[in-house]
Amino acid sequence: MLKKIYDKCLDWAGHRFANSILAVVSFLESFIFPIPTDTMIIPMVIAKKNEFIKISLIAIIFSVLGALVGYLIGYIFFNELGVKIFEFFGSENANIFKEKLASENGLFSGALIIFIAGFTPLPFKIITITSGFVHFNILIFITVCLISRGLRFFLVAYLSYKYGANVGPFLEKKGGQWTVVISGIIIVIAAIIFIVYK
Repeated sequence: MLKKIYDKCLDWAGHRFANSILAVVSFLESFIFPIPTDTMIIPMVIAKKNEFIKISLIAIIFSVLGALVGYLIGYIFFNELGVKIFEFFGSENANIFKEKLASENGLFSGALIIFIAGFTPLPFKIITITSGFVHFNILIFITVCLISRGLRFFLVAYLSYKYGANVGPFLEKKGGQWTVVISGIIIVIAAIIFIVYK
């Protein structure tokens, strides 16, 4: 089933309404859709290189809007919808994230978790819903989602613009490693700033 959805996303990337479909996919991927938005960004940018900034902005904006819906689900409809989404994507991970987001270190550790989930292949939807469930600070939530999703989608779009069709196989093989390295660097910088200005 996931393979069919993945192939459909690739087909949608060449559709004349691809921008609108990308907006919908980016929106849904933040709280329920199982296929990463990158699946559409790469072929869209390869087909329309001069629009890579526009394509990345569509993905960023609608992904953050979708993250807010995920937050709302966790905040208000956790028992009705959140639990079912957790069961589908892996509820065993959700409990760990709940503890971290609601911990005494709260804002800083929570912001790091949201950033990592937004930038890496971690289940972003689990984090958006969990953030709402633990009533994580909404302004920090939005800010971190904008930064993490912005970095991820702009980077994917830029690499697709720069290296074309070669970027797909590269991201499949090395993408996870690079996102972990970049996330680690940003986390270390953020930790230093937090310690210095605490």
